[in-house]
Amino acid sequence: MDKKQIELIKKEANLIRKDIVEEVFCASSGHPGGALSIADILAYLYFHEMRIDPKNPQWEDRDRFVLSKGHTCPALYATLAERGFFDTSLLKTFRQADSILQGHPDMKHIPGVDMSAGSLGLGISTACGMALSAKVQNKDYRVYSIIGDGESEEGQVWEAAMFAARYKLDNLTLFLDFNGLQIDGPIEEIIDPAPFDKKFEAFKWNVITIDGHDIEQIDKAVQEAKKCKGKPTVIIAKTVKGKGVSFMENKVGWHGKAPNEDEYKQAIADLSANEN
Repeated sequence: MDKKQIELIKKEANLIRKDIVEEVFCASSGHPGGALSIADILAYLYFHEMRIDPKNPQWEDRDRFVLSKGHTCPALYATLAERGFFDTSLLKTFRQADSILQGHPDMKHIPGVDMSAGSLGLGISTACGMALSAKVQNKDYRVYSIIGDGESEEGQVWEAAMFAARYKLDNLTLFLDFNGLQIDGPIEEIIDPAPFDKKFEAFKWNVITIDGHDIEQIDKAVQEAKKCKGKPTVIIAKTVKGKGVSFMENKVGWHGKAPNEDEYKQAIADLSANEN
């Protein structure tokens, strides 16, 4: 990956973050903190790595993506819109009664959404099914998924982890958004699921730990995952909740709260400053 590609992805990630703030502000509700923390990963996947066609969202040989932490869908919607799956003007209708952009991803109505999400823990299981399906059909598409660190307190996550290892799903790459915060506070104070690396190693996964905001590290990890044979890969991405917005960063209160007008203007100003 050259510097030009890296800068392009960074630019897209910042644009996605602006869209996230816009969506949640227009809706007066939503989950900005965890959406902002995964923008770099989504920008990398959709603008560089994944084999997709916005003009043909149901292309059978496309790579798949499942947002298991579905409440952070403003990030996914922004990414899909900027990538050309639907018009960016729809983002301002987020969470409105007549909008296709619900508070959680809906595969039946939103172009580019490969799996509906809502209940935490279900997405990774679906991703496993998609990866197994590719194996059974001798397809070469890859499956990517993002789960939250708080979400990993769900027992179903670990059932899926065992399943993926049992069936040697080396076409599955899971990102764990490790921002350290969940709705009720720091994860270590709720039901501490760490250490993630040792747990996944015990569940027979290939484990890689990175800075989830460093595009070069994301790229290197994904390429390593593609080379790993016989086991699934988890990329533990250390991130900052609310990344890019000064007053949201590492603040648990911004897990599920919309900015008011002054906060909205400050957030956009912060992100605009990142463009320079």
